[in-house]
Amino acid sequence: MRRAVRGLSTVLVVVGVLLLADVAATLVWQEPISGVYARAQQKRLADRLAAIERVPVTPVERKVLERLPAGAPRLGFAARSLDRRAEDGGPVGRIKVGKIGLDEVVVQGTGTGDLRRGPGHYPDTPLPGQRGTVAIAGHRTTYGAPFHDVDDLRRGDAIVLAMPYGRFTYRVQRTRIVEPTATEVTDPVGYDRLVLSACHPLYSAAQRIIVFARLEKSEARGPAASG
Repeated sequence: MRRAVRGLSTVLVVVGVLLLADVAATLVWQEPISGVYARAQQKRLADRLAAIERVPVTPVERKVLERLPAGAPRLGFAARSLDRRAEDGGPVGRIKVGKIGLDEVVVQGTGTGDLRRGPGHYPDTPLPGQRGTVAIAGHRTTYGAPFHDVDDLRRGDAIVLAMPYGRFTYRVQRTRIVEPTATEVTDPVGYDRLVLSACHPLYSAAQRIIVFARLEKSEARGPAASG
Protein backbone atom coordinates (compact mmCIF):
# COMPACT_ATOMS: atom_id res chain seq x y z
CA MET A 1 0.00 0.00 0.00
CA ARG A 2 2.79 2.38 0.94
CA ARG A 3 4.60 1.61 -2.31
CA ALA A 4 1.47 2.39 -4.27
CA VAL A 5 1.01 5.70 -2.44
CA ARG A 6 4.67 6.62 -3.01
CA GLY A 7 4.37 5.69 -6.66
CA LEU A 8 1.24 7.77 -7.06
CA SER A 9 2.91 10.69 -5.30
CA THR A 10 5.89 10.47 -7.65
CA VAL A 11 3.61 10.45 -10.68
CA LEU A 12 1.70 13.47 -9.40
CA VAL A 13 4.93 15.36 -8.74
CA VAL A 14 6.22 14.62 -12.24
CA VAL A 15 2.92 15.68 -13.81
CA GLY A 16 2.97 18.86 -11.73
CA VAL A 17 6.50 19.68 -12.83
CA LEU A 18 5.59 19.08 -16.47
CA LEU A 19 2.53 21.31 -16.18
CA LEU A 20 4.59 24.07 -14.59
CA ALA A 21 7.20 23.71 -17.32
CA ASP A 22 4.48 23.99 -19.97
CA VAL A 23 3.10 27.15 -18.34
CA ALA A 24 6.59 28.66 -18.03
CA ALA A 25 7.39 27.92 -21.67
CA THR A 26 4.09 29.45 -22.76
CA LEU A 27 4.71 32.61 -20.75
CA VAL A 28 8.29 32.98 -22.00
CA TRP A 29 7.62 32.19 -25.64
CA GLN A 30 4.83 29.92 -26.86
CA GLU A 31 2.68 26.94 -25.98
CA PRO A 32 5.04 24.00 -26.71
CA ILE A 33 2.61 21.22 -27.62
CA SER A 34 0.81 23.19 -30.34
CA GLY A 35 4.23 24.47 -31.40
CA VAL A 36 5.34 20.93 -32.28
CA TYR A 37 2.21 20.50 -34.38
CA ALA A 38 2.82 23.82 -36.17
CA ARG A 39 6.45 22.92 -36.98
CA ALA A 40 5.34 19.65 -38.55
CA GLN A 41 2.69 21.47 -40.58
CA GLN A 42 5.21 24.08 -41.72
CA LYS A 43 7.53 21.38 -43.01
CA ARG A 44 4.74 19.86 -45.07
CA LEU A 45 3.67 23.26 -46.33
CA ALA A 46 7.23 24.11 -47.37
CA ASP A 47 7.36 20.94 -49.47
CA ARG A 48 4.00 21.76 -51.06
CA LEU A 49 5.07 25.33 -51.78
CA ALA A 50 8.24 24.10 -53.47
CA ALA A 51 6.10 21.78 -55.61
CA ILE A 52 3.83 24.68 -56.60
CA GLU A 53 6.87 26.71 -57.65
CA ARG A 54 7.97 23.86 -59.95
CA VAL A 55 4.63 23.58 -61.76
CA PRO A 56 4.91 25.19 -65.22
CA VAL A 57 2.30 27.68 -66.37
CA THR A 58 -0.31 26.48 -68.82
CA PRO A 59 0.12 27.24 -72.54
CA VAL A 60 -2.71 29.80 -72.31
CA GLU A 61 -1.07 31.54 -69.35
CA ARG A 62 2.25 31.52 -71.18
CA LYS A 63 0.73 33.29 -74.17
CA VAL A 64 -0.92 35.91 -71.96
CA LEU A 65 2.33 36.57 -70.06
CA GLU A 66 4.25 36.96 -73.31
CA ARG A 67 1.83 39.66 -74.45
CA LEU A 68 1.90 41.60 -71.18
CA PRO A 69 4.54 44.25 -70.44
CA ALA A 70 7.13 43.28 -67.85
CA GLY A 71 6.60 44.44 -64.28
CA ALA A 72 3.24 45.18 -62.66
CA PRO A 73 0.99 43.75 -65.43
CA ARG A 74 2.69 40.33 -65.35
CA LEU A 75 2.83 40.28 -61.55
CA GLY A 76 -0.86 41.14 -61.35
CA PHE A 77 -1.79 38.37 -63.79
CA ALA A 78 0.34 35.81 -61.91
CA ALA A 79 -1.18 36.88 -58.57
CA ARG A 80 -4.72 36.50 -59.87
CA SER A 81 -3.85 33.09 -61.29
CA LEU A 82 -2.50 31.83 -57.95
CA ASP A 83 -5.46 33.37 -56.11
CA ARG A 84 -7.88 31.34 -58.24
CA ARG A 85 -6.02 28.09 -57.60
CA ALA A 86 -5.31 28.59 -53.89
CA GLU A 87 -6.94 26.07 -51.57
CA ASP A 88 -8.08 26.82 -48.04
CA GLY A 89 -5.21 25.94 -45.71
CA GLY A 90 -2.83 25.50 -48.64
CA PRO A 91 0.45 27.40 -49.11
CA VAL A 92 0.54 30.61 -51.14
CA GLY A 93 3.94 32.06 -50.25
CA ARG A 94 6.40 32.81 -47.48
CA ILE A 95 6.71 35.75 -45.06
CA LYS A 96 10.15 36.82 -43.85
CA VAL A 97 10.86 39.46 -41.21
CA GLY A 98 14.52 39.57 -40.23
CA LYS A 99 13.92 42.00 -37.36
CA ILE A 100 11.96 39.37 -35.41
CA GLY A 101 13.42 36.18 -36.91
CA LEU A 102 10.22 35.26 -38.75
CA ASP A 103 10.36 32.92 -41.74
CA GLU A 104 7.08 31.02 -42.26
CA VAL A 105 4.94 29.63 -45.04
CA VAL A 106 1.71 31.60 -45.43
CA VAL A 107 -1.51 29.67 -45.99
CA GLN A 108 -4.73 30.71 -47.69
CA GLY A 109 -7.43 31.47 -45.12
CA THR A 110 -7.72 32.69 -41.55
CA GLY A 111 -10.02 30.04 -40.09
CA THR A 112 -9.08 28.16 -36.93
CA GLY A 113 -7.62 25.24 -38.84
CA ASP A 114 -5.73 27.49 -41.26
CA LEU A 115 -3.95 29.51 -38.54
CA ARG A 116 -2.87 26.32 -36.80
CA ARG A 117 -0.67 25.66 -39.83
CA GLY A 118 0.88 29.12 -40.07
CA PRO A 119 0.17 32.78 -40.82
CA GLY A 120 -3.00 33.08 -42.89
CA HIS A 121 -3.85 35.31 -45.83
CA TYR A 122 -7.29 36.93 -45.63
CA PRO A 123 -8.99 35.54 -48.79
CA ASP A 124 -11.04 38.70 -49.31
CA THR A 125 -7.87 40.75 -49.71
CA PRO A 126 -5.53 40.62 -52.73
CA LEU A 127 -2.31 38.68 -53.01
CA PRO A 128 0.92 40.65 -53.51
CA GLY A 129 1.08 41.89 -57.09
CA GLN A 130 -2.57 42.87 -57.14
CA ARG A 131 -3.59 46.40 -56.24
CA GLY A 132 -4.82 47.05 -52.71
CA THR A 133 -4.15 45.98 -49.14
CA VAL A 134 -2.75 42.50 -48.54
CA ALA A 135 -3.74 41.23 -45.08
CA ILE A 136 -2.17 38.38 -43.08
CA ALA A 137 -3.10 37.15 -39.58
CA GLY A 138 -1.07 35.01 -37.18
CA HIS A 139 -0.97 33.58 -33.66
CA ARG A 140 1.20 35.13 -30.93
CA THR A 141 1.33 32.41 -28.23
CA THR A 142 0.15 29.14 -29.78
CA TYR A 143 0.82 27.03 -32.88
CA GLY A 144 4.35 28.23 -33.40
CA ALA A 145 3.54 31.82 -32.36
CA PRO A 146 4.72 33.28 -35.70
CA PHE A 147 3.57 36.81 -34.78
CA HIS A 148 4.75 36.71 -31.16
CA ASP A 149 7.09 39.68 -31.58
CA VAL A 150 5.24 41.86 -34.10
CA ASP A 151 5.03 44.53 -31.41
CA ASP A 152 8.81 44.93 -31.76
CA LEU A 153 8.50 46.15 -35.35
CA ARG A 154 9.32 49.79 -35.92
CA ARG A 155 9.04 52.27 -38.78
CA GLY A 156 11.34 51.30 -41.65
CA ASP A 157 11.69 47.61 -40.75
CA ALA A 158 11.49 45.34 -43.79
CA ILE A 159 8.83 42.67 -44.36
CA VAL A 160 9.29 40.38 -47.36
CA LEU A 161 6.61 38.26 -49.01
CA ALA A 162 8.20 35.66 -51.28
CA MET A 163 5.55 34.37 -53.68
CA PRO A 164 5.97 31.73 -56.40
CA TYR A 165 5.83 34.53 -59.00
CA GLY A 166 7.62 37.40 -57.23
CA ARG A 167 9.33 38.89 -54.22
CA PHE A 168 7.70 41.88 -52.52
CA THR A 169 9.44 44.10 -49.98
CA TYR A 170 7.39 46.27 -47.63
CA ARG A 171 8.54 48.86 -45.09
CA VAL A 172 6.74 49.24 -41.77
CA GLN A 173 4.92 52.55 -41.39
CA ARG A 174 3.31 52.23 -37.96
CA THR A 175 1.40 49.95 -35.59
CA ARG A 176 -2.03 50.45 -34.04
CA ILE A 177 -4.05 48.72 -31.35
CA VAL A 178 -7.67 48.33 -32.44
CA GLU A 179 -10.86 46.51 -31.51
CA PRO A 180 -11.50 43.09 -33.12
CA THR A 181 -14.34 44.68 -35.10
CA ALA A 182 -12.08 47.24 -36.82
CA THR A 183 -12.30 45.66 -40.28
CA GLU A 184 -11.51 48.99 -41.92
CA VAL A 185 -7.78 48.33 -41.38
CA THR A 186 -7.84 46.15 -44.51
CA ASP A 187 -9.54 48.75 -46.69
CA PRO A 188 -7.63 49.81 -49.82
CA VAL A 189 -5.77 53.11 -49.73
CA GLY A 190 -4.00 55.15 -52.40
CA TYR A 191 -1.03 52.73 -52.58
CA ASP A 192 -0.24 49.04 -52.23
CA ARG A 193 0.33 47.99 -48.65
CA LEU A 194 0.52 45.06 -46.25
CA VAL A 195 -1.33 44.63 -42.96
CA LEU A 196 -0.32 42.12 -40.28
CA SER A 197 -2.92 41.32 -37.64
CA ALA A 198 -2.60 39.49 -34.32
CA CYS A 199 -4.32 39.29 -30.95
CA HIS A 200 -3.32 41.81 -28.29
CA PRO A 201 -2.14 41.83 -25.60
CA LEU A 202 -0.32 38.51 -25.29
CA TYR A 203 -2.53 35.70 -23.91
CA SER A 204 -5.66 37.71 -24.73
CA ALA A 205 -7.97 38.23 -27.69
CA ALA A 206 -9.46 41.46 -26.32
CA GLN A 207 -7.88 43.63 -29.02
CA ARG A 208 -5.78 43.40 -32.16
CA ILE A 209 -2.32 44.75 -32.93
CA ILE A 210 -2.07 45.90 -36.53
CA VAL A 211 1.18 46.50 -38.39
CA PHE A 212 0.91 48.69 -41.49
CA ALA A 213 3.62 48.47 -44.15
CA ARG A 214 3.97 50.11 -47.56
CA LEU A 215 5.17 48.30 -50.68
CA GLU A 216 8.70 49.44 -51.53
CA LYS A 217 9.86 47.03 -54.23
CA SER A 218 8.52 44.24 -56.43
CA GLU A 219 10.69 41.68 -58.22
CA ALA A 220 9.20 39.18 -60.64
CA ARG A 221 10.19 35.52 -60.45
CA GLY A 222 9.76 32.53 -62.75
CA PRO A 223 7.34 32.90 -65.66
CA ALA A 224 6.29 36.36 -64.49
CA ALA A 225 9.88 37.47 -65.01
CA SER A 226 10.66 35.69 -68.25
CA GLY A 227 7.21 35.97 -69.82
